[in-house]
Amino acid sequence: MEKKIILAAGTGFLGKSLAHFLVNKGYQVIILTRGKSKVEGEMKYVQWDGIHLGEWAKEIDGSYALVNFTGKSVNCIYTKANREEIISSRLDSVKILREAINKCKTPPQVFVQAGSLAIFGDTTAVCDETAPHGTGFSVEVCQKWEKEYFKESLPATRQVLLRIGFALGRDGGALEPLTKLAKLNLGGTVGAGKQYISWLHIDDLNEMFLQAIENDTYEGVYNATGPNPVTNKEFMRVLRSVLNKGWTPPAPTPFVWLGAYLFMKTEPSLALTGRNCLPKKLQQEGFTFQYHNLETALKDLI
Repeated sequence: MEKKIILAAGTGFLGKSLAHFLVNKGYQVIILTRGKSKVEGEMKYVQWDGIHLGEWAKEIDGSYALVNFTGKSVNCIYTKANREEIISSRLDSVKILREAINKCKTPPQVFVQAGSLAIFGDTTAVCDETAPHGTGFSVEVCQKWEKEYFKESLPATRQVLLRIGFALGRDGGALEPLTKLAKLNLGGTVGAGKQYISWLHIDDLNEMFLQAIENDTYEGVYNATGPNPVTNKEFMRVLRSVLNKGWTPPAPTPFVWLGAYLFMKTEPSLALTGRNCLPKKLQQEGFTFQYHNLETALKDLI
């Protein structure tokens, strides 16, 4: 019988990629979704609301692993209502999934939580897992999120939290809008360009999830990012090169603020801040990266 893996809120960019990756590895994948329950191809979708226990909880009992992607997208303007939903969607899902696990007769052997490197704030200092946290709303979200996740230990279930970096993939995700801008000859340096992008290829990220699921030495917090972060200036230069685009004028900080609020309908800090993170614990575990070089990764994806 196939081992069953539950992906909570697995309908987003990262969740879809991991779902197909796991199916190809021979796992049965169940996706918890706010949409209707259905079977589509090799995927089974089960409705849940991310807040209350329901029939969906039966899927977790007897499953091999649970991976949680739940959380309102931070790609929005940080109004009071959006801030509240960004926090509550993350904390509520962790609480109810933990409750479901505690009610299982046969609990999953691992609970993997998708987190964020944003906990380090805006810094050019090198950040491994032990680096000090930053300040600001995004940091506050991550701190509350991680505190809730590790609030209680689960006797029969390992807990692994992956602080995910700037994941580069096909057909969506963080790379898509930057590629569109570059193709329109708008792919210049953003702001000062000194902010770091801690990038990783989606294939490496999927392998990190697989290791967290299958390898019982994985436990605690990991920086899920590549080994070679670059500045925004360097990232945009390499992206233009891969797309055969020449030099493009930079986007000064005031223009980024204006464009973010008026046209992108998102928070400008997402483009103007960054962090220089390294996957120290993954490297100590012996994780092998398929993509070390940004140009090689972008050529593969574009």
